[in-house]
Amino acid sequence: MPDIALFQPDIPQNTGTILRLAACMGVTVHMIEPAGFPLSDSALKRAGMDYLERAALMRHLNWDAFEGWRQQEDRRLILLTTKTSTPYHAFNFQPSDILLLGRESSGAPDAIHKICDARLTIPMAEGMRSINVAISTGMVLGEALRQTNSFPKSEI
Repeated sequence: MPDIALFQPDIPQNTGTILRLAACMGVTVHMIEPAGFPLSDSALKRAGMDYLERAALMRHLNWDAFEGWRQQEDRRLILLTTKTSTPYHAFNFQPSDILLLGRESSGAPDAIHKICDARLTIPMAEGMRSINVAISTGMVLGEALRQTNSFPKSEI
């Protein structure tokens, strides 16, 4: 099942929303620190509501710690960015992929762009700059789960 990685997130509400999504989908979130807010921030709790306790969260003290873990686990790194023309829906996801999202304010540094296994974008209407990071995560994660047949099994 694909994981989500957040590179030094800036906005607690987005992180809380992504953690809630991850809890509902049974996906692990990797928080690559430092974050632009304390993880115990009330806005993070408000956005994540009572789902935060059910979210699988792995904290990495910095990029090097995350990258060391990722290489040891032999996982592909898929960067979501506006700086490419490869649409996410044309990509073949694998269950072990990690979907990486950069900072809301500045994205991912060029050095990270260079080491990613793939860089994907969400096609948008002409003249539009970007989609909210939490919504982008939901869109691309949905496609990755669909392709890898990794949606949680419903009890209904």
